[in-house]
Amino acid sequence: MAIELAKLPEPITVLFSDPGACTGYAQFVDNRITGTLQYWTAAGTRETCDPPLTGQPADFAHMGNTADFCAGGVLPADVGDFGAPIQTINLITDKDSSQTALSAEALYFIFGFGSEAQVTPWVDDFAIFHRRTNSFVHLFIADVVGVPPTGFPGGETTERSTNDETVEAVATAGATDPERTLGYVSGSAADKGAERGLVKTLAYQHYGQSCGYLPDSSPTRLDKLNVRLGQYYLWTPGHFFARKGGAGEIVNPRVKDLVDWFGGKPAPGGIDVTRIVIESGDVPQCAMRATRAGVTGPISSFAPAEPCGCYFEQIATGSTSCTACTTDTECSGDSPKCRSGFCEA
Repeated sequence: MAIELAKLPEPITVLFSDPGACTGYAQFVDNRITGTLQYWTAAGTRETCDPPLTGQPADFAHMGNTADFCAGGVLPADVGDFGAPIQTINLITDKDSSQTALSAEALYFIFGFGSEAQVTPWVDDFAIFHRRTNSFVHLFIADVVGVPPTGFPGGETTERSTNDETVEAVATAGATDPERTLGYVSGSAADKGAERGLVKTLAYQHYGQSCGYLPDSSPTRLDKLNVRLGQYYLWTPGHFFARKGGAGEIVNPRVKDLVDWFGGKPAPGGIDVTRIVIESGDVPQCAMRATRAGVTGPISSFAPAEPCGCYFEQIATGSTSCTACTTDTECSGDSPKCRSGFCEA
């Protein structure tokens, strides 16, 4: 999205820092970013710059979780929590592993007791990689499985700062023994071209489920179908945080535009935000048929006001069984509305 905004006739530059979800949110609340700033150019090059010595004021923040999911996190009265695209979390192992699935019960022992639990083949604490405790994916996995976020196997030795570092660690360890490697990353990291060739995603069976589900309908089709239907458990809506006025509206007009573009408002220059979200590996709200309470709460059915499931499948996989259209008159039955070139509900 930042690359496309940089291409506009009147360019918009998005400066960002990524010290970890909860650390970044805390800096937003303090209105002081202290880490190295990054930004994307119109050519798709990521550049860096240093913030002022006093810190860079922060216009908005983004996390995969709510503020209270962070240790000591609160939502100040002047800060609003606004919806963002759906994020998935993938359990990954080496591409050559013979393993295909993991249950919540198994993860409870692997992450809670490490090699002492003897959950074969994950019996090597130094081949099980985890994220820092301020990371959204780490807090999410710990909460879902029911283990404390501190004390994961391997300690600092197997701790990684980013999704990409975790993918690299799993693949490197897998070169020696592909069966024993395990990690977890945002789905967008596991599904990227190069990374997808290094690791494989495991099906996940949550407590009370009778079988495991992949995020997608098959290992080769990236349609996020089981996420969109709510059968795959490891997903949650993202969150934008911005300062708000008395009526609840975002006070910074540029930030309001950005959040609204992700919510369906037409973006400048014909930028297709929904397509960008899909191509980046996340799921726009309009493609979901399920929602959930809070970050890891109960899942229930959901009907978006303007569905885009067909468009999602076309962009994500290159094909869809939906009927193509240009007007409503070409649609009928349960899919009477022409939306983004396909007949939808």
